[in-house]
Amino acid sequence: MRPYDERLDHLLARAARVFADKGYHPTTMRDLSAASGMSLAGMYYYVRGKEDLLALIQERCFTQVLEGARQAVVTASDPQERLQAFIRHHVAFFAQHMAEMKVLSHEASPRSVSAIKRRYVDLLETILKDAAPEQSAVDRSAATYILFGMMNWIYNWYDPAGHIDPARLADLMASIFLGGFVETHPEAK
Repeated sequence: MRPYDERLDHLLARAARVFADKGYHPTTMRDLSAASGMSLAGMYYYVRGKEDLLALIQERCFTQVLEGARQAVVTASDPQERLQAFIRHHVAFFAQHMAEMKVLSHEASPRSVSAIKRRYVDLLETILKDAAPEQSAVDRSAATYILFGMMNWIYNWYDPAGHIDPARLADLMASIFLGGFVETHPEAK
């Protein structure tokens, strides 16, 4: 990943918003230039094209959310607390990055981003294994994606400035998930 650059950060944020609003495929480099206030030449200093820009948005977003999740869960004293910390971090992060969340949910990831994404999924699966060791690997994997489904699609309906703040939303999701998955003890097969 590249070192921090304020102009690149601005470009990535504006591009994520345009991709989220207009869609990746219909968006042109000229659209991105207008939205970012950067010339085409200025944008090409940072990226080779639209595909490179999408990859950078995804890479930066997944790197930040993975590192933040690792930090959020490290101080938790038990597996359920780690799961709650993971959910709180995920929801809070994406409440602040709604456009990126939509782009991550709708656009395919390049291989380099898929590896980061896999580490993020693995982190959650490990937390679930510790929280519900009696669950099978297949059920744990499905539960991982069910939880991501709960958390990732909030951009469709959630307003961070609305009646429920991100922390309360995360706690509600954790409560529903913990009560539905972790507390369920199916008979061993």
